[in-house]
Amino acid sequence: MRILHTMLRVGDLQRSITFYTELLGMKLLRQKEYPDGRFTLAFLGYGDESANTVLELTCNWGVESYEIGTAFGHIALEVDDVYQATDALKKHGGKVIREAGPMNAGTTIISFIEDPDGYQIELIGKK
Repeated sequence: MRILHTMLRVGDLQRSITFYTELLGMKLLRQKEYPDGRFTLAFLGYGDESANTVLELTCNWGVESYEIGTAFGHIALEVDDVYQATDALKKHGGKVIREAGPMNAGTTIISFIEDPDGYQIELIGKK
């Protein structure tokens, strides 16, 4: 068994695809519209789905925003240098909600950003 994907519902699919591809360097792997169900799915990631976990963005037609549940935490991405990645994201309009630095009660360097729909993304430095 392996984890295939994490799904997020988004209000503006193109805005989210742009964020994840241009700011976080993912690739759009596939996208398909489902007119009978009135939704579109887009799968993004850092490698082919056959060997990597990916992110599924679901856009339900006519729904512009969602309330993020209190049980959802965040998506975590490993980066070479958290300070550099955080600064680069800020320069490209990314919303930083926790600056880069050591985690609370630990030494791992992390930062947090938000995607256009308010989902939190943790950047974690390579060990």
